[in-house]
Amino acid sequence: MARAPRFAVIDALLVVMVLIWGANFSVIKRAFDEIPPQPFNALRLILASSLFLTAIGLAIRRARGGARPVSRVWFTTTRVTARDRRDIVLLGLIGHCCYQIGFAGGVAATSVANAALIIGTTPVVIAVLSVALGRERIGGLHWTGAALSVVGVYFVVGLGAPSDGASLRGDLLMMLSVLCWSIYTIGATRLIPRHSPLFVTGMTMLAGTVPYVLIALPQLVRHDWAAVSAWSWWALVLSSVLALCVCYLIWYAAVQAIGPSRTAIFSNLVPVVAMAVAALWLREPLSTAKVAGAGAIVGGVFLTRLGRRPAPVPIEE
Repeated sequence: MARAPRFAVIDALLVVMVLIWGANFSVIKRAFDEIPPQPFNALRLILASSLFLTAIGLAIRRARGGARPVSRVWFTTTRVTARDRRDIVLLGLIGHCCYQIGFAGGVAATSVANAALIIGTTPVVIAVLSVALGRERIGGLHWTGAALSVVGVYFVVGLGAPSDGASLRGDLLMMLSVLCWSIYTIGATRLIPRHSPLFVTGMTMLAGTVPYVLIALPQLVRHDWAAVSAWSWWALVLSSVLALCVCYLIWYAAVQAIGPSRTAIFSNLVPVVAMAVAALWLREPLSTAKVAGAGAIVGGVFLTRLGRRPAPVPIEE
């Protein structure tokens, strides 16, 4: 009985996370009307990285104070090896720099519904890559889910999207971001058991932010920042603080409290929320093909999760 309230709070926080991530697509899509995607995202990453580094510093200080034990979500005493540093830099380049280039460019060029639904296939891609690397075993149910999600993407991108080149380019960029995030997620499995999720996320984000800002620097310098409205500035700050920082912390706290499988179920709701917010706020049309694609993708991800059988992998592998 004592554990029920804890799980109720975690579940409520996960619902908040779903609402934030779902609404974030429309928020940044609207902000892109005043701030180009890459400069917007560069500033968002700078702010989020700064907040993560501050949190890491506070966690280290609290742990060294020794008054109360610090959760492994925030701090571990494991030594950072040379291989860890190499992995952090590589994962930062793939999972934050390349991922965010694809994500920002994709959201700007395609519809919110397309972007969110394509992102929704991430669990399927992660599972397939995990199988290819020998980290999971799958059966017929799993492959059925993967195939169903592919069909869903076809409905969204092939049948449910406009025929213009911009939308197709955006869809392809979103697919690139899915691949990058999937590689990042799998690659981080060696670091997460040894170091705190806060440390891994914050340091990889910093490693990805530096090259991202350098790439976006020409646009950052040229843009007329005086013409940006207060609403867009608030959108940038809230997207950084809520979508990149708060939601990450909710996610890892939930993984610690109720496990990754139960936590991951909530992520399947993000595309549905994103589509609803875009339809109500941005007046994006919901075609029959997109609704059918959404059902296929969410159903495919659900079947994929039912069919997953993780294979134990040594921490040092």
